[in-house]
Amino acid sequence: MTDRPYDAAGRPFPTEIRQHKAEKTLEISFDDGKAFTFPAELLRVESPSAEVKGHGPGQRVTVAGRRHVNVMLIEVVGNYAVRLVFDDLHDTGIYSWEYLYELGLTQDKVWADYLKALAEKGLSRDP
Repeated sequence: MTDRPYDAAGRPFPTEIRQHKAEKTLEISFDDGKAFTFPAELLRVESPSAEVKGHGPGQRVTVAGRRHVNVMLIEVVGNYAVRLVFDDLHDTGIYSWEYLYELGLTQDKVWADYLKALAEKGLSRDP
């Protein structure tokens, strides 16, 4: 991932994606020097797919029971994203570089909000 395509907006572009299967994490480094380590569980429950985000306001689904999920396959989609296939067979989310960068910047808050939503709905991270 060393060839950066032209991006007139100057958005950060990934320089490396590294999966750590044993730790169930995905590490992504960007050309502005920032690097983020994402737990597979976070990527799964924050999938940008319609299955999770819904098709409109108020349709978001809180995904429970994914504590042990891992990424099985990383597939680059053009110059703008990756498609992640998880071992629970979820494979419909296209994770744009912009989405991953923003998620990296906000992941502590996103994770806290996720845990709060689970608690409010009486759900668990465990299957």
